[in-house]
Amino acid sequence: MDAQDQPARQLFGWFWRSYVRQSIGLLLLGSFFLIIEGGALGALSYMVRPMFDDVFIGGDRSAVFWVAFLICGIFLARAVATFAQRALLAHASRRVAMRLQSDLVGHMLRLDSAFYSRHAPGKLMERVRGDTNAAVEIVTLLFSSFGRDLTALISLLFVALTTDWLWTLVALIGVPLIVLPVVALQKLIRRISRSILEQAARVTTIMDESFHGIDTIKLHGIEQKETNKAAAAIDAQTHANARGQTAEAGVPALMDVVAAVGFLGVLTLGGMQIIDGDKTVGDFMAFFTAIALLFEPLRRLGALSGVWQRARVSLERVRAVFDETPKITSPAQPLALPADPRSADIAVQDVTFGYGDQPILSNLSLTARHGQTTALVGPSGAGKSTVFRLISRLIDPDDGAITLGGTDLRQLDLAGLRNLFSVVAQDTALFDDTIRANICLGQTPSDDQLQRALDAAHVTEFVERLPQGLDTPVGPRGSNLSGGQRQRIAIARAILRDTPFLLLDEATSALDTKSEALVQDALDSLAKDRTTLVIAHRLSTIRNADKIVVMDRGQVVDQGTHDELLARGGLYAALASMQFQA
Repeated sequence: MDAQDQPARQLFGWFWRSYVRQSIGLLLLGSFFLIIEGGALGALSYMVRPMFDDVFIGGDRSAVFWVAFLICGIFLARAVATFAQRALLAHASRRVAMRLQSDLVGHMLRLDSAFYSRHAPGKLMERVRGDTNAAVEIVTLLFSSFGRDLTALISLLFVALTTDWLWTLVALIGVPLIVLPVVALQKLIRRISRSILEQAARVTTIMDESFHGIDTIKLHGIEQKETNKAAAAIDAQTHANARGQTAEAGVPALMDVVAAVGFLGVLTLGGMQIIDGDKTVGDFMAFFTAIALLFEPLRRLGALSGVWQRARVSLERVRAVFDETPKITSPAQPLALPADPRSADIAVQDVTFGYGDQPILSNLSLTARHGQTTALVGPSGAGKSTVFRLISRLIDPDDGAITLGGTDLRQLDLAGLRNLFSVVAQDTALFDDTIRANICLGQTPSDDQLQRALDAAHVTEFVERLPQGLDTPVGPRGSNLSGGQRQRIAIARAILRDTPFLLLDEATSALDTKSEALVQDALDSLAKDRTTLVIAHRLSTIRNADKIVVMDRGQVVDQGTHDELLARGGLYAALASMQFQA
């Protein structure tokens, strides 16, 4: 076994143990019918001899009926077997695909946010759809090949050998000559298959970006530019597909070359023997039928090598995702969460963080006192949103620590920690579902609880005007709603969640003046007895914050109340002066 075979066998071994083995009953039953289907070819070729020698040439009237009924029975048995095996293998493949795709999606959703920064959505979608389907395809083809094709090959070879072993040897003499070319084609197919999958992912990514950014494309008049970009990607994909199909066509073409040479030798040798009276026409027709039918399963078995190379590349790509592990996890023995989280402070202690070589925070320290509202202000790029991501453990600091009630967040249960936070971000994340589902997000509140959240976030005002009310679909990424409506749904979601900590990232930025005032009152009421952190660019919304932390270039440059910061001058006073003058 060479060095390349070992990883391939390990890869398929993992796939078999993890996903295929659970459907082995269906696969084996399907294989039983595949064997019947494959054996029918051998039986059919065997019946050619009596059909010619006894019926057509011998003129035996009694043989007409039993030969006809046997051939009819062979075709009926093959029809039943073909239908049954296809139905069983389709069902088994569906179960394997469902488990593999579900596990892959579930695993992806548990990976850290950094994983999604490295991989475009289109590429991940291609892993879930294209790669898994290609991997599952090999299951059906393997059982089909080793059930039907191998059985057909053996049965037909048996008929050929029992008819004349020398004819069989002459017919198949060229088979060993194609071994090396087939091996070379396998390597080429594997290399091309990797390119095909990469190009398919590129096309999916471009389509995803174009369809979600359609308004931007239209407003900037770049339809033709995006069309050209998509056309170039599609052309590269179709070119790779054409190369792959050309390479795969090489295997059956080589089989036809072998068949041509074999039939030339057999027709020459067999024809002379029939003329001399050493063989009958029935012998030759039975042999000819067997060999002619034999090359079809042989072609499919040869083509299986190309399918395996494609499936191997897909399995490698799927396994690579499964090999990714989240780094932000709960410790083996997490410490207990604070008994009363509402009385716990959040402290950022000498935290340093960066994305690769790009520093974001440098020795940052700040404290959000329990029951108070702490606002983070500063120019864009100061690191405010990064602080929110660190507090909710979407990312972990490179150095330093963030504590809750004195306990490092990394020592707490991750799910329990995140259940303490409600987040309303500037970029509201809505799913292609109903308004109700987007507000509840898996919760099952009572009608009164839901109504209070709707009223407090002023969702009721626009929901009552919709024909389907709360059951109105929001569209992909909330495209059926205005920006203000999407933001109010996010606020209603946070109100309904009712957690001890609120993280508000420009929570009212998409609202009109009237709605902003109403929702701000709701948020102020909701923030009572809770620890609230607010990111705000409009300083008018955080004038009454208990503490305002001024950040610049990843560091705290000042902190205090609105009046204190104005009195001291500095960055906050400069920002306030520009905004309030405007």
